[in-house]
Amino acid sequence: MLIYAYRDADGTERLCMQRDAESAACTLLGSGSLYELAVDADRKRIALVDAVAAIVDETAQVDLAQLARDGRLLSPIRHPDPAHMYLTGTGLTHRASAESRDRMHAASTAGNDTDTIRMYRIGEEGGRCDDDAPGAAPEWFYKGDGSTLVAPGAALESPCFALDGGEETEVAGIYLIGHDGTPRRIGFALANEFSDHVIEKANYLYLAHSKLRPSSIGPAILLGDLPETIAGSTRIRRGGETIWEAPFASGEAHMCHEVANLEHHHFKYELFRRPGDLHVHYFGAATVSFGDGITIEAGDTIEIASEAFGAPLFNTVTRSAADSRKLVRVTPL
Repeated sequence: MLIYAYRDADGTERLCMQRDAESAACTLLGSGSLYELAVDADRKRIALVDAVAAIVDETAQVDLAQLARDGRLLSPIRHPDPAHMYLTGTGLTHRASAESRDRMHAASTAGNDTDTIRMYRIGEEGGRCDDDAPGAAPEWFYKGDGSTLVAPGAALESPCFALDGGEETEVAGIYLIGHDGTPRRIGFALANEFSDHVIEKANYLYLAHSKLRPSSIGPAILLGDLPETIAGSTRIRRGGETIWEAPFASGEAHMCHEVANLEHHHFKYELFRRPGDLHVHYFGAATVSFGDGITIEAGDTIEIASEAFGAPLFNTVTRSAADSRKLVRVTPL
């Protein structure tokens, strides 16, 4: 089941669902957000898929492609207070991206294994849970709060001081912290975990800086289990032409960490189990265009598509016009 958020003709936020990518999109009765629906399902202790099924209006259908053309698709999940929505992630979960990052830093290691490849091997050897025992801890990073989450079709703006702005095609887990402090998984979404690979390449200790960029998920959230394999493609278009295209494969069949292990090592921290908060956790990229020498420019459009997730995710890249040389000056109180 796929859930979308959109604005109808009078600006009211609504939800619709597809039973699968080939089905018509039917509206859900009433207005409101997926956050509100998830909070209600948690308090009533009912499955979210059952809560959705109870309010589907099979007679009212929407055209997802038209909503996308009109710019009326919204991020499928948002918090009414963006400060209570965490965007975080895990890297080095897929071999291809680990090898790409390894090449970035290999010149500084004099033939020895980089920290990147060592971290990936930790996942290969211990990234699975053993019954109730967690596996090895993965890499972890902070990306921002809910104010940095960009709607499908909206612009991903590189800050004025950025050295690069490049896509990272990923799957993200979407979570609500239940009223009793239990992490509840809402579902999964396609994601563009937009990052600055040039600054990261300069020194891998700049990774934290490289991740503090906007990102986008959706347009759908897949309820239920994540398929073992997620297959799809990423395209970069410039002036109406495709300048780069590559397939990607994600899902646990292609990851060195299983999802349960990534979830444990995020939610083991008590501050991430505050009732009512939302979390978007990125599971790592399979391929990135930067590894093929592509430099994304302002005006380029990034499109990520996978049949498992219904409608494609696309965003255009822009760059802030602010003066990067101007000091952000702190003043005393």
